[in-house]
Amino acid sequence: MAGAALDLQLTIRNAAEVKAAFERLDAALTDLTPAFQDIGEALLNSTRERFRSQTAPDGSPWAALSPDYRQRKKKNKDKILTLSGHLPGLLNYQAGPREVRIGTPLIYGATHQFGAPERNIPARPFLGLSSEDETELLDILQDHLRRALER
Repeated sequence: MAGAALDLQLTIRNAAEVKAAFERLDAALTDLTPAFQDIGEALLNSTRERFRSQTAPDGSPWAALSPDYRQRKKKNKDKILTLSGHLPGLLNYQAGPREVRIGTPLIYGATHQFGAPERNIPARPFLGLSSEDETELLDILQDHLRRALER
């Protein structure tokens, strides 16, 4: 290198402890299943709460029921996306080392999430992340990584 240069040298006095901490952190990051299980539970709770509040992840209210459907609806007339309670009741998640997926096995879940214009059904999103969810998920990840470093 031409001109001026500065050489720095780093000495780690507790190198074995630092190496062990990095190894624990690496192991925790290799398989995030425990963190994703906690995230899955948190998302189930917040998604079920959306059915109680009848709001989308962004906080906006779901589109109201059409007057015709409200009149025909046999029960839960005041609840959007709830007739018998199967949709929120069958929400589930699958956690793995690299991801968590939350959803419902019910085919009509997609109709309600995305809407069906040809059938005059508006989208009423129930899956997704609110800003509160994002904060909670980051807290969960941070907690798991902190515990990995403290072992």
